[in-house]
Amino acid sequence: MKNIFVTLLCIAVLMACTKPEEKVPEPSASPKPQPAEFADPKYVEMGKRDLAALGKKDIDAYMTSFSDNAKYYWSAGDSLIGKAAITAYWKNRFNTIVDSVSFVNDIWTPIKVNQSQQRQDVPGVWLLGWWQVKIKYKNGKKLSYWVHTDFHYDSSDKIDIALLYMDRLPINAALSTK
Repeated sequence: MKNIFVTLLCIAVLMACTKPEEKVPEPSASPKPQPAEFADPKYVEMGKRDLAALGKKDIDAYMTSFSDNAKYYWSAGDSLIGKAAITAYWKNRFNTIVDSVSFVNDIWTPIKVNQSQQRQDVPGVWLLGWWQVKIKYKNGKKLSYWVHTDFHYDSSDKIDIALLYMDRLPINAALSTK
């Protein structure tokens, strides 16, 4: 019995002192991309440049960022299709309605959508922007309101979708002739 005990003790000591075999991880395929991730910060600079051009009423500079077939949507359901229509809208707006405009307190987040998370998602680069608009209309009325905008960039880094979310009620009231 004493020999069995000594033998078991020796085996236990040897096992405690022996390093277990280390498993070498097998090379794996590249990691699966997340459904969405931060995009290149260059899109923030592009958004700031575009917003600055719009604030200067330089529509031609603003429109250089848009693709020819761009779609421009407002949360109220209004939309414009095509660069020419968007250009005409902004030029008319500044010629007939808006006296001056500035954009302050802006926040930007560039997102790359790798895979659609909902059926209506569009993969690719999105620039999400929030800012406060300070505007004076040609009728003398002034307003301050917040806008959230989502810009989608095509493979040529041109905006092909613009979504603007704002409360149009105070804008319509400021422009009312009543």
